Amino acid sequence: MADSLRITLCQLNMLVGDIEGNTEKILTHVLRARDEQQAQLVVFPELALSGYPPEDLLLRPGFHKRVAASLEHLAHSVSGIDVIVGHSWRDEQLYNAASLLRNGERVVTYYKQCLPNYGVFDEKRYFSPGTGACVVDITGVSVGITICEDIWEPGPMARAVDQGAELIINLNASPFHIGKERERAGILKQRTDIHGVPIAYVNLVGGQDELVFDGASFVVDAGGDVMCRAARYQEDIMSFVYGHGCTLQCEAQNVCDDITEEESIYQALILGVRDYVEKNGFPGVIIGLSGGIDSALTLIIAVDALGSERVEVIMMPSRHTSDMSVEDAKKQASALGVQYHVVSIEPMYESFIKSLSELFVGKAADTTEENIQARIRGTLLMAQSNKSGKMVLTTGNKSEMAVGYATLYGDMAGGFAAIKDLPKTLVYRLAHYRNTLSEAIPRRVIERPPSAELAPGQKDTDALPEYDVLDEILARYIEQDQCVEDIVAAGFDVEIVSKVTRMVDVNEYKRRQAAPGVRISERAFGRDRRYPITSGYGRTLRK
Repeated sequence: MADSLRITLCQLNMLVGDIEGNTEKILTHVLRARDEQQAQLVVFPELALSGYPPEDLLLRPGFHKRVAASLEHLAHSVSGIDVIVGHSWRDEQLYNAASLLRNGERVVTYYKQCLPNYGVFDEKRYFSPGTGACVVDITGVSVGITICEDIWEPGPMARAVDQGAELIINLNASPFHIGKERERAGILKQRTDIHGVPIAYVNLVGGQDELVFDGASFVVDAGGDVMCRAARYQEDIMSFVYGHGCTLQCEAQNVCDDITEEESIYQALILGVRDYVEKNGFPGVIIGLSGGIDSALTLIIAVDALGSERVEVIMMPSRHTSDMSVEDAKKQASALGVQYHVVSIEPMYESFIKSLSELFVGKAADTTEENIQARIRGTLLMAQSNKSGKMVLTTGNKSEMAVGYATLYGDMAGGFAAIKDLPKTLVYRLAHYRNTLSEAIPRRVIERPPSAELAPGQKDTDALPEYDVLDEILARYIEQDQCVEDIVAAGFDVEIVSKVTRMVDVNEYKRRQAAPGVRISERAFGRDRRYPITSGYGRTLRK
């Protein structure tokens, strides 16, 4: 009969590559779990020592020496509590590993068996898979150790249970996308339905370049029911007791209510922006505020992430900017208390046109003149960024990025793209959601027809289908990889589908030069979707 075991899960925000800093943070929480939570076992996420994903840092021999030294330091710095921590480990090969530390010793090290190599994951580039289960006795309880993808495949848990595991500890660096929390719970339910063994799932939290790790660590009982869940999008610690007959006792305050999809996405955006700015050492951000919906949403995300004192906006009107846009931009900036500037681009635009007049003689005005306006604005934003040290947040959404409705070296100029993975229709949903919390975006900004205001009377629908149609086509083509014929068969006009998909394909070169941005979908531009710039695929089908 097993004894009881009190376990603390530490859901922490780590900095990739800061091995020594991460180690000290882990040590602080080990002592807290031992002395404040009276835990007998404390567990940390996947690759906690290095942060996740370390990417090509894993190719550096010095990196592994520092990981090994920090692991040894951690082992010798604690006593009176068992510690399970994720880390890389180089033996004859390189492994994604987890070690049990006890009273100055590394008792056992487990190697991750299932290496994900899809979507944002490319672990097979670096790691070799482990081949066996790891079950260890902790105060009389047989604990099986697994890492992230191991729980998504049936084999690793089955092997651990076959070797006597009565509780599974699963270490994770599981990034957020829409619906991910529900998927995790579903997978753990599948495993417990087969094996009847509780699972403790500890996840990383924080932003790392495009990725956001949402935390939401949780524990399920032998029937797959969620007994307790840690906070979402913030560091948290959660304790529970495993006892006789697979019983679990969790602290009531660690039960986290469900949240809406809009709230979940919005919190992911805030965390992604905050951590990108903080971890890269920027004092704040600069935004080109146009009076439109995209820059308005970007602004409130930045304020919620960083505080109004760290956000600066510049309104850059031209001859085509409406009075409504100027008024709404000023109204929002004033209401949020951010630093606000107005710099007219008209004198610079006139100078450009005059300088180019001989080159343009006999040629009608077209998108060239529109792009000049956007590039002047990009230059002004980057100049103020250089002078102040603040980073430019770009304001383009996924619909625009998909079809190239953005200006390279213009409105695409900047360091980070907060809403890069949000289709336009989702931009509107989040704007409505944020206004339910407080009036953050002027109502007129949400209700007016969207326009780049680079030409007289311009509207987005002059060049694009209505956004509800466009976004559905883009979702099918980009996220579901449907072909033109399949999209048309679903009821969409063949000419519109052909035009949209062609725009997606020919603008790949722009996306390669775009700033990184928060990933919230399963198929974001960048790490998820990798298509050739030069390609003849599909051309004949559109003729």
